[in-house]
Amino acid sequence: MIAFSLLSIFLPAVLLIFIVVSVVKYKDKGGEAVIRHLYTYLVLFATLMMVIGGGISIFMAAADLISPPGYYQSYEDFKMMKESGKISNENGEKLTEKELRASYEQAVKDQKNQTREQAKNQIIKSLGFIIIPLPIFLYFNSLRKKQSDI
Repeated sequence: MIAFSLLSIFLPAVLLIFIVVSVVKYKDKGGEAVIRHLYTYLVLFATLMMVIGGGISIFMAAADLISPPGYYQSYEDFKMMKESGKISNENGEKLTEKELRASYEQAVKDQKNQTREQAKNQIIKSLGFIIIPLPIFLYFNSLRKKQSDI
């Protein structure tokens, strides 16, 4: 929460400083050059943040894929839920201890498999945050280099 409040103060201050520096630096070239430079740098900033965010998201999803988080319900809780009837059986009969343990182990495996599938899906989605803005970033970076040569 504090980070968002600091970001909401820090980001406009950085943008304001950047605009003032650009205006002072390019005042002899005219207003159009300043606007062009500002637009180029803002696009570079936005696309770079998207690529960085996508990379972080891929890293987090890969961590879930390699080592999914544990199953949080203990066997005793699972057994109590089954016996109390909150989790229904297929045919309503009482399960033995061995069947309850097998059911619990299957629930744990299913949860880990579901987490891995969600991680794979997240990796694919996060690749979009890298593949789509990266060419835009590279194009505008080449424009920036051309503008600085002029």
